Amino acid sequence: MGAKGSDIDHVLVGPGGVFTLNTKAHPGARIWVGGNTFMVNGHKQPYLRNSRHEAARASRLLTAATGSSIEARSVIVLVDPGNLTIRTPPPDVAITTRRGLQRWVSALLPVLSDQEVETIFTHVRRSSTWT
Repeated sequence: MGAKGSDIDHVLVGPGGVFTLNTKAHPGARIWVGGNTFMVNGHKQPYLRNSRHEAARASRLLTAATGSSIEARSVIVLVDPGNLTIRTPPPDVAITTRRGLQRWVSALLPVLSDQEVETIFTHVRRSSTWT
């Protein structure tokens, strides 16, 4: 689901909300996050900026498709990092690991009804939503 520099890896829709998942495979890498800085093995990466862009794009397109205001939030999902240090979490991007994703999602408080989840999910599945 990519366009104009945006490449949404996955969209998660559930009672806890709508999320764009930006998956990053860095097996064994040292990941360090502090505010707006995301580093892999000591090198800055644009993952936070890109994740925000993807969530904003999904919000716009899903709002247009459903006719309701949809706010997608961004999540960076790390695949098998060696070490993950989050000194200061970014306020608007969640960061978790592949193994921690289910626990993170399970801890979310419900914000969408079953009907809202079904409606949004219907539009997420349609390719026409993303063009």
